[in-house]
Amino acid sequence: MSLDLRIPMGLMFALTGVIMTSFGLATRGRTEIYARSLGINVNLWWGLVLLAFGLTMLVFGRRAQRRLEQEPPPSGEPSETQRGH
Repeated sequence: MSLDLRIPMGLMFALTGVIMTSFGLATRGRTEIYARSLGINVNLWWGLVLLAFGLTMLVFGRRAQRRLEQEPPPSGEPSETQRGH
């Protein structure tokens, strides 16, 4: 079993995006926090970007894993039934 690196990366980015988006939504009306960023709620926008990137990585990682599970093993390697598992 091989784990595609995109799955844990996607989980990490999606979780960080959820946290940042939640914080951005919770502090939406507080303009003093966002005075240095010209009034732009950077936590909300970057949280949404990280969430979208994380979900994209998860989708691509799961799609690649499903494709590997459906492919027959190469002719040089014994299959699961030939190995006795």
